[in-house]
Amino acid sequence: MTDIGYHASHEQFAPGALLEYAQLAAEHRFTDCLASDHFHPWSERQGESGHVWSWLGSAMEATSMSFGTVNAPGYRYHPAIIAQAAATLQSMYPERFWLSVGSGQLLNEGISGKEWPIKAERNARLRECAEVMRRLWDGEEVTHHGRVTVEEATLYSRPESPPPLIGAALSEETASWLAEWADGMITLGTPDHEGDAKRVQAFREKAPDKPVYLKVQLSYDESDEAALEGAYDQWRTNCIPGAATQEFRTPEEYDELAEVVDKETVEENIRVSADFGDHIRWIENDLELDVEKVFLHNVNTNQEQFIEAFGDNVLTAFQ
Repeated sequence: MTDIGYHASHEQFAPGALLEYAQLAAEHRFTDCLASDHFHPWSERQGESGHVWSWLGSAMEATSMSFGTVNAPGYRYHPAIIAQAAATLQSMYPERFWLSVGSGQLLNEGISGKEWPIKAERNARLRECAEVMRRLWDGEEVTHHGRVTVEEATLYSRPESPPPLIGAALSEETASWLAEWADGMITLGTPDHEGDAKRVQAFREKAPDKPVYLKVQLSYDESDEAALEGAYDQWRTNCIPGAATQEFRTPEEYDELAEVVDKETVEENIRVSADFGDHIRWIENDLELDVEKVFLHNVNTNQEQFIEAFGDNVLTAFQ
């Protein structure tokens, strides 16, 4: 059975509210939770940005779900500190935590003041950080001088088995590259499935036995009009085409460019519908990609209604 998880969006909701939503999701058939790791929101309209590592301990204690987060080590986070944080969660909640790593966005990592390199260099830094974390989880004393520096670091509190290290991919090239070294992949699901199917295939060609997770963006409300309006208000900044968005430093820059994004573009990027049948069909299409976990991110602010309605009317079709 494929696990279906809830996405906890720290950019959109205060940490206390998100904890309540995670508990509600656990009560309504969601098996997993994916929590975002941001310093800034994508838009001033979203207006939140809690610290996910502070939040994860509370959420994992309050529920029995498995949890994961996507992190960009090597900029605002030193990889040794992330290795320590992940090891602590895995020790306290065995087999319930996984860590995803990606090359990041300037929106979050720019606060460190480091030079923001091109994608190829960010990927090289990411793999280097992953190697440092794995060595620490293996119990080595690590000294490393490269794109990141580590001096005589030993991780004393380690779990029996390290957390899975899942790579994040938004392109076929990255998916193929991740297959060489990551323990699995997480990618975005789109309404037409064309791009995500290609990414999954690129990963599976090199790593047929490694898991693939899919995060999908949807907007559910009592009417199609309300669902579209909620998606447009909260998530149109994430519908800006092209890779240039990795280079924006502030929410204001995203908001400025998002003014040219219309509702049609939002519908091309987000699954907008008030019909449970539509959402069931979309998830069925997700499962045809042969993925192990699907995370549902309802991008509008109507979280309680979404969790309860999907638990009673959508998730039951898959359990």
